[in-house]
Amino acid sequence: MIEMRQLVIFRAVARSGSFSAAARQLGYTQPAVSQQIKAMERTLGTPLVVRSARRLQLTEAGEALCRHAVTILGVINTAQAEIQAIAGLKAGRVRVVAFPSACSALVPKAIALTRKAHPDLRVTLVEAEPPEAVGMLRAGDCEVAVAFDHPGRGGADQADVADVADVADLSVHTLFTEPLSLLLPPGHRLSGSARTEPVRLAELARESWIAGCPQCRGHLVDACKQAGFHPDIDYATDDSPAAAGLVAEGLGVALVPRLTVLGGVPAGVKVCAVEPPMERRVTAVTLPGLNSVPAVKAMIELLKKASSIAFGE
Repeated sequence: MIEMRQLVIFRAVARSGSFSAAARQLGYTQPAVSQQIKAMERTLGTPLVVRSARRLQLTEAGEALCRHAVTILGVINTAQAEIQAIAGLKAGRVRVVAFPSACSALVPKAIALTRKAHPDLRVTLVEAEPPEAVGMLRAGDCEVAVAFDHPGRGGADQADVADVADVADLSVHTLFTEPLSLLLPPGHRLSGSARTEPVRLAELARESWIAGCPQCRGHLVDACKQAGFHPDIDYATDDSPAAAGLVAEGLGVALVPRLTVLGGVPAGVKVCAVEPPMERRVTAVTLPGLNSVPAVKAMIELLKKASSIAFGE
């Protein structure tokens, strides 16, 4: 029978593509990792990996085992978290994965609130965009994923973007819905100081655009298509402050969420509402089995509280 330790080692080998990298990650020696893989192959009666010039590759059997390993280890992680919850909030940890702007403007406040309310609860944070964050949640690499989607998004390109909408089997807690704002460079023809009305998206058909992550980029393309044009995207960055910096240098216009605006924009950049209005929903996502774990429940509630503080609500 395959042991859980062997599954952990095999998953590390599959992800890293080498025995030595997996050994460094797990704190084993390279021969020990190799021996465990060979033992699994003897148990199963078939090769799991093949060696190529640059990295290991999984056989068909190895790929099948890798898929099951992710599920099995995820279930075991859930069981361990629930068992730790027996001690309440006096022990345990919560691993949070969040997208960049949430990591800078939201999650630190939630972690600080958690440390104050539950000083014995350990919270760790890793940065990742929503598709990857939700994937890490499914794989058992975190307990809470802070993600976002764009409600009401449509368009032909929707299927081409790994949106976070496919979470029907997960537990989704809405933290807030925030508007997207238009950033215009200093001296832009639409950025008059007296202007108060929203900028119509169609007015920006001939502009150079600065886009965000693939998910945000797909949303931008969909919205512009509905306004009758295809955006000319010259720059793309996952870093919202970087996008604001590009706008400040007159290199294009950008749509950014309120979290970015709250962090401040460079001098001279005009922040405008856009017509039709566009928004982004920010959520805390977890596995249904973790909803009753006190530490996870507390983390989600404090994320909601941090959201209210961030927006002065």
